[in-house]
Amino acid sequence: MSVPLPIRPEPVRGPGAAPDCYLQRFSVPYEFPVYFTHDLFEPGNPVFREALTRREPDTVHRVVMCCDDGVLSACAGLVGKIEAYVARHAKNLVLAAPVIPVTGGERAKNDEGVANALQKRLVELGVDRHSFVVGIGGGAVLDLVGYVAATLHRGVRHVRVPTTVLAQADSGVGVKNGVNAFGVKNLVGAFAPPFAVLNDLDFICTLSRRDKRAGLAEAVKVALIRDQRFFEWLEGNAAALANFEPAAMASAVRRCAELHMAHIATCGDPFETSNARPLDYGHWSAHKLEGLTRNDVRHGEAVAIGIALDAHYAVRAGHLSAFAEARIFRLLKTLGFGLWHPALEARLPDGQAAILAGLREFREHLGGELAITLLTAIGAVIEVHEMDPALVADSISWLKRRDALP
Repeated sequence: MSVPLPIRPEPVRGPGAAPDCYLQRFSVPYEFPVYFTHDLFEPGNPVFREALTRREPDTVHRVVMCCDDGVLSACAGLVGKIEAYVARHAKNLVLAAPVIPVTGGERAKNDEGVANALQKRLVELGVDRHSFVVGIGGGAVLDLVGYVAATLHRGVRHVRVPTTVLAQADSGVGVKNGVNAFGVKNLVGAFAPPFAVLNDLDFICTLSRRDKRAGLAEAVKVALIRDQRFFEWLEGNAAALANFEPAAMASAVRRCAELHMAHIATCGDPFETSNARPLDYGHWSAHKLEGLTRNDVRHGEAVAIGIALDAHYAVRAGHLSAFAEARIFRLLKTLGFGLWHPALEARLPDGQAAILAGLREFREHLGGELAITLLTAIGAVIEVHEMDPALVADSISWLKRRDALP
């Protein structure tokens, strides 16, 4: 004799509803800590241990450390520090293998063999859903390691240790992971929130001037779409940021991360199910420019160009004042960004502007209707659903002339 379940699924009701259709509904809360610290792997610093053991403080946790090879080169003693740290906290942590070097930069995301090799290695190590996979590096390495962790066993706990301005301020505190495929940026991936994000501000000191500068583009972007006062702070501290003064850089990174976190948490679409993507302001052309230059232009550098391009487009389209545009351009130039690249003039075999293919790819990435964020003022935006190719071409020509001026 069958025993009825105490709770039945909810039928779909209303005109035209199928009689045998049920509405499945449940919600899953997400939370993860984002730490800001110094000297993360100094044995006396409790942050790393606390982050990993916060749910199961009495368990010995198996950890796999995957580190950007560029970080390993810049921080010669890092492997030894990690090993000493884990040895100091052996009551809670054990390394499943020596630190695994991972190809850094967009190469990590362009070569599918890198992800496959890392997945194979984790399987060989017996990584399970209670293990931790820790990614240490720039945004590309974090995207790769997060993607591998998200797809292994349908989701292994992953921890991010961002080492660049861009990753600490933006991508590292988000919920996206992925790799490039078929010539399209971030085509393959998963939304998978990290278990924790550990921002060690000392890593920024190891970066080249170019990489420090590139990350500031995302600070300008999020200020433009979310926080006029932060934009004004960036203007007031532009000289200090251009000289990479540690206090100014730390403040910019933290505020940028706060704004990205607030947007993801409060705007109702953390997994990007709608078409509007304000956090991708300036990115439709930036992603295409990265591809056209085979990543010779860094992501942050391309975003700076995309911001300037879309700001002028907004002026031409009647959305933004020329005065606001001048402030944006001046800030980007003061920070040291070049706002022009010849690839903006590249043509496809049919004679069309190659950069415009970025609009099609952006629409496909959004999943349907094109939605481009444009400024109406500093700190205020609208969404438009088409871009006039003639105005885009005009904005590119203007950018070329304007960037050449002192």
